[in-house]
Amino acid sequence: MSDAQNIAPELDERIKSRSRFREAMIRPELGGIVGTIIVFALFLVFAFDSGMFNSQGVLNWSQVSAQFMIIAVGACLLMIAGEFDLSVGSMIGFAGMMIAIFSVTLGWPVWMAIIVTFVLCTALGAVNGFIVVRTGLPSFIVTLAFLFILRGFTIYFPQTIERKTIIGGIKDVAEGDWLAALFGGKILTGLFQWLGDAGIIATFERGTRAGQPIVDGVPMLIVWALALIVFGHVLLTKTKFGNWIFAAGGDAEAARNSGVPVNKVKILMFMFTAFCATVFATCQVMEFGSAGADRGLLKEFEAIIAVVIGGALLTGGYGSVIGAALGALIFGVVQQGLFFAGVESSLFRVFLGLILLAAVILNTYIRRMITGER
Repeated sequence: MSDAQNIAPELDERIKSRSRFREAMIRPELGGIVGTIIVFALFLVFAFDSGMFNSQGVLNWSQVSAQFMIIAVGACLLMIAGEFDLSVGSMIGFAGMMIAIFSVTLGWPVWMAIIVTFVLCTALGAVNGFIVVRTGLPSFIVTLAFLFILRGFTIYFPQTIERKTIIGGIKDVAEGDWLAALFGGKILTGLFQWLGDAGIIATFERGTRAGQPIVDGVPMLIVWALALIVFGHVLLTKTKFGNWIFAAGGDAEAARNSGVPVNKVKILMFMFTAFCATVFATCQVMEFGSAGADRGLLKEFEAIIAVVIGGALLTGGYGSVIGAALGALIFGVVQQGLFFAGVESSLFRVFLGLILLAAVILNTYIRRMITGER
């Protein structure tokens, strides 16, 4: 018998088993889970009596977290596919402004303005992806260019048409519109009224709204966030296309040789990222009743940070939608928690920088555990 045949099977790395602890350590959601536990524990200690955890407080940080979640889902799938999109923030401002111009300035029905804006922005996402896959240029450079292009148009169009950079009146024209209600309405209003009547949640004690619950429903912003998280998680973990996303980001050339349509996958992920940004923008303009040229600033970086906290590797091929959602939840809780705890709100940016650095260090350690690098 040869020496090779005498090698014990347990020494073969291909069949070597890993402990449950090691398996848990390399889960992409680990950082998000640990971060969420720490953040909630801290604010339960320092801000428990501030109103942060009553019905109104929970609604506040849930809405802020939902904003981050919507754009984080798109950014997560794109990063797993091995690409970045730095134009997300500008896309949010551009989409909101297009809805306002189409509906308020041009007088289109709001449902038509929303549909045309979705088609336009998704097409721009496809252009981003097409340029990246056809030219071989880094997506960082291509989408950085689109960041400035879209922001420039977002300022130029309203200034040229309306002589201002903020267009209001959207709530008035959206009154009774069936599609606007899917982005700016609320669900479960009857349930919350019952909870208020039963004394389970707080109600207004005086004024014209006496007897009505302080929280009177779940905003569609939160519904969209949860729906996109479920969709992204199922797509990534339960479908063949999800395997293609991992393959495209892990080793694009090997994926092509295996029959994976890498270019198609990447372009579709750019389109989905643009779709998520447009969902965010539509919910935002329906909530505020206006569109501003400065909307969406820095959102692209916040989305990327949420995804990195959630365990995605900057090199692609590894990540989790659930982890990205937890990263977004951490953002929302901290941003509102600092206010409830009476801490200077500008420290939120300091937190973002620190948690990004910690997440990158943790993810680098995880990558080395997976690949065996030193």
